[in-house]
Amino acid sequence: MTITAQDVKALRDRTGAGMMECKKALQETNGDMEAAIDFLRAKGAAKAAKRAAKAANEGTIGSYIHFGGKIGVMVVLNCETDFVAKTDDFVGLAKDLAMHIAAANPLSVSPDDIDPAAIDRERAIFLEQVKNEGKPEHIADKIVEGKLRKYFEENSLLLQPFVKDPQKTVEQLITEVSAKTGEKIEVARFARLQVGAES
Repeated sequence: MTITAQDVKALRDRTGAGMMECKKALQETNGDMEAAIDFLRAKGAAKAAKRAAKAANEGTIGSYIHFGGKIGVMVVLNCETDFVAKTDDFVGLAKDLAMHIAAANPLSVSPDDIDPAAIDRERAIFLEQVKNEGKPEHIADKIVEGKLRKYFEENSLLLQPFVKDPQKTVEQLITEVSAKTGEKIEVARFARLQVGAES
């Protein structure tokens, strides 16, 4: 199978990966463009995981105002270098995350950041619901854990389906941009303000 320069360029245009990486991906997948994209994404995710221990002390603040000035969001997005912080991919990610937060209204960045008292309250509510449904005790705990997992997915930014592409989570989106830039990227914190809502 011959890999042409046009094939390599097409893959590079679609993924932002280096020319040699694109050529290797096409060789590994016998020239299958979609399989090569998957190959690069998997490799990028592995690279991003390796960088998890690195310090991310640079970054930007993404902001978004929605609904005629009724909802405003600021999100602090960190990376490793000032160079990456200024790239279009990184700045675009910060804006997309701010817009996502305005629409999806997460409670926290990750499940670990949700107030334990709120989790206990939800667990008690779910347990009461399960009891009222007359479920046997031996499966009640499993049902409650399933409901809690869904609660985390709905209320933790990283686990939420990304509003512009619900096929991927926000965490997967961040991993993709991290793989593209070659740096660790993380959401440090966010604030969502809404007119008429309690802070």
